[in-house]
Amino acid sequence: MKKKFIPALLVGLAILTATAAKKNDPVLMTVNGKDVHQSEFEYLYNKNNRQQMQPQGIDEYVDMFVTYKLKVADAEAAGIDTTAAFRKEFEGYCSELARPYMRDSLVEERLVQEAYARMDRMVDVSHIMMPIGTTHQERIDNKARLDSIRTAVLNGADFAEMAKKFSSDRSAVRNGGRMGYIYANMYPYPFELAAFSTPVGQVSEVIDDAPYGYHIVKVNGEKPNPGSVHARHILKLTRDMTPEQAQAKKAEIDSIYNILASGNADFESIARAESDDPGSARNGGDLGFFGMGRMVPEFEEVAFSLNDGEISKPFASPFGYHIVQVIEHKGIGSLEEERPQILKAIGRDVRANYPETERLNQLKKDYHAVILPQGLDKVKTLLSSAADTESGFALLDTDKTVVATIGDRKFTAADVMASMKPNVRQSAGDGYTTFYDAVGQILNDRTLDYARERLIVDQPDYRNLVNEYRDGILLFEISNRNVWDRSTRDTEGLEEFFRVNRDNYKWDAPKYKGYIVFATNDSVAGAARRYLASHEIEKDSLVKTLRKEFGRTVKIERVIAAKGDNAIVDNVAFNGEQAAAPGNWKAWFGYKGRIIDAPEEAADVRGAVSADFQQELERRWIESLHKKYPVKINKKAIKKLKK
Repeated sequence: MKKKFIPALLVGLAILTATAAKKNDPVLMTVNGKDVHQSEFEYLYNKNNRQQMQPQGIDEYVDMFVTYKLKVADAEAAGIDTTAAFRKEFEGYCSELARPYMRDSLVEERLVQEAYARMDRMVDVSHIMMPIGTTHQERIDNKARLDSIRTAVLNGADFAEMAKKFSSDRSAVRNGGRMGYIYANMYPYPFELAAFSTPVGQVSEVIDDAPYGYHIVKVNGEKPNPGSVHARHILKLTRDMTPEQAQAKKAEIDSIYNILASGNADFESIARAESDDPGSARNGGDLGFFGMGRMVPEFEEVAFSLNDGEISKPFASPFGYHIVQVIEHKGIGSLEEERPQILKAIGRDVRANYPETERLNQLKKDYHAVILPQGLDKVKTLLSSAADTESGFALLDTDKTVVATIGDRKFTAADVMASMKPNVRQSAGDGYTTFYDAVGQILNDRTLDYARERLIVDQPDYRNLVNEYRDGILLFEISNRNVWDRSTRDTEGLEEFFRVNRDNYKWDAPKYKGYIVFATNDSVAGAARRYLASHEIEKDSLVKTLRKEFGRTVKIERVIAAKGDNAIVDNVAFNGEQAAAPGNWKAWFGYKGRIIDAPEEAADVRGAVSADFQQELERRWIESLHKKYPVKINKKAIKKLKK
């Protein structure tokens, strides 16, 4: 069974006493045998006072705090902290709260700075790619094969020929692996980093962390990045046309150019009317800003050679014939100007996870989290001796071979198998590859679990928030059980409370108590009146019975109101004038109503009685808590705290 974070966290909470004592954090009180340290009390006291108009003194707050802790103790005694619902909510909160501690906040800024530093130049690259492979052995073999190819290139083999012969990038047969010029934020980060880090004329080491395969990159040259250009164009499409059709298109583009050159036409208007590029034509040919590498080379060469406002002569590209007008050139912006686009690029690739990944790698070093090769070798031997993957996994389910450690914690093959999700296990192809990946995952997960456990001890702010949230969940649930929900369920207790305290609920004037029956017209109202007169219906069934008999043409409401409170009640019970019809209800009459001078039951003053009953339940509960759970106050520590 997979080890969960919550039990470890609860253990962390349980050891706070010893830890706090070492940090000169005295025990302020003990509630039901559980120590409460000064740091927790001070945190909640200061937070409470920041939220109050009038700050409380320490003595006053101690009484409130003891009551609060007694309620938490009652929740723990009721086992609320062991329920699945509590554990799920608490685990989710703790994971979210721990997230900032589980990432390196400096990494993102480093990546932004690094990306910006690459933006001032472009590099001309070629590459050879090998597939990652589907099994662990294939990964090893393919990486080794690419490393051998790199060695051959370094020893004089022609890079382009090697790319044509060995690269899994199908375009290499045509281009010898040549990708042309690339610029920052154009390709996956590991590939881009190698391309920009490798000197001109040299070949990179094997890139083994790019998402689509293993690569080696050769840098053929570099040049300054000209920035971006804002342009519009007119296109006459020739792709897939016969030479005669293409020639006709050439005549059309030449004619358009002559009109533009004469100054008798507007570029945007002609683009809308004549361009074969529907995407840009509707915008007057506007392509917006684009940098190098976004368009075909023929188009870029012309666009970046023009001055602002200049219109090119017609030229050909693989798509057809173009005329380009440059509106504006723009160089690389400042770091702050480029930051939004850089952050978008980071968010799209593996760099998005780097703050967490680098923090995790550091935590692994700090906690000495390692995979043990000798353990993996034993697992590999066992799996290879099994008839198939399923039977091999069955052997590993109880195997005690240690395959990874975190400090003095050991993880066996059986632990790894227990952590493996059923769908992963069932869909496993190569058993060793699946197991190897699971070892890495369990090491990551347990390192993070351990780091979260340490937060409880090492980070007071985190510890206080975790304690507060935990106790808050327990407090809400136990209060709901003993006060809020009980006050609505305990109808007999509510009536008894009203009977004993009847004198506290008096009215200044008599009130009508009964029902008002509404109908869509007088005819329906008459039928409803006759039906009620001839049938004895329990009050709890009135609404259901009338709905069944009359559908949506009738509704009934229980009312209790004094004269002047309600115009319809005034009309029915106090000889008031005819009231305005409420919506579609054109007729109404009273049913089982009478005038009373004082409330007869709790329902007649439900709001006030319920509130008072809740207060009474709260009072009784607190009184019982003080009798049920022992409390010891460290008066010396309290006195010292007041100073």
